[in-house]
Amino acid sequence: MPKKQKIVINTGPIITLVSAFGDLKVLKSLYDVVMVPLEVANEITISGKNGFAVKEFEEAVWLKKLNIPLNISSYLTNSLDKGEASVIQLALNQKIRTVCIDETVGRRVARLNGLMLTGSIGILIRAKKEGYLYSMKDTIDRIQTKGIWLSKNLIDFALKYANE
Repeated sequence: MPKKQKIVINTGPIITLVSAFGDLKVLKSLYDVVMVPLEVANEITISGKNGFAVKEFEEAVWLKKLNIPLNISSYLTNSLDKGEASVIQLALNQKIRTVCIDETVGRRVARLNGLMLTGSIGILIRAKKEGYLYSMKDTIDRIQTKGIWLSKNLIDFALKYANE
């Protein structure tokens, strides 16, 4: 079994994974520590108790949710939204090598800062590789049903990797 690791996760992947699986347990099985900056937690819970993924996020008590705001560099805040900027800043502060970000600009900035990347589809692929039994096609359909946009190239890549 591959060595587990720490990861800092952004808002989009949390919502996408809840769309895919109905919860966030896949993260618990793939990573030793999943860190969530306060700024990301606030983005998720801003819609209140009835907002999508709020219940699942709050039930995931094993997530390491920070409760104080980060001092984020102006370079990051000028380039990215608060969630992405906080994910990268927290990873840099804590010397965590991997971040989970879906947005293109956030991914580019993370790479420029020497961080390793995964995204929602990367998590799905890793879960499949490590023995999760599910249909990638059905999972992608559930994600898209929730209004989450995925490019055709990304879908094709995920289906090809999953042999579907």
